[in-house]
Amino acid sequence: MGSKSREYMFGATVRHLAERAAEARKEADILGCQAWNARMLAFQGPAQPSPALGEALNASYRYLEVKCLGCETHQTVALDIVRRPKWTPIHELERSMRCKQCSRQNGYPFKRSHLVALRTNRISALNPPSTWWPGER
Repeated sequence: MGSKSREYMFGATVRHLAERAAEARKEADILGCQAWNARMLAFQGPAQPSPALGEALNASYRYLEVKCLGCETHQTVALDIVRRPKWTPIHELERSMRCKQCSRQNGYPFKRSHLVALRTNRISALNPPSTWWPGER
């Protein structure tokens, strides 16, 4: 004759609180990414402090929009294939971004890029690139 197990007595409470904590983390990550996007699009920076790679992925922001300062093109980078730890801040990715067109034209890796915003989808005809406000630079 044993007593009731701890899983029986407290299991539902622990699972419920863990679900609520996960929802709160996701909501906090979404708000952090939205605040960073607003700062980047409204003031064109500063890029730091920025959300971490894992936070952006948790908030369903799968792509990072980057603008090449050489040829003025906007490109998206998939964050789920970036080979960095999940706690890496987004602004640290800027120094490793290269424009393929400018690199071919110049004959060396061309690294002048500017982070624009986090996105939930890629740039396409239906989802145009973000514009800086006030006015495009």
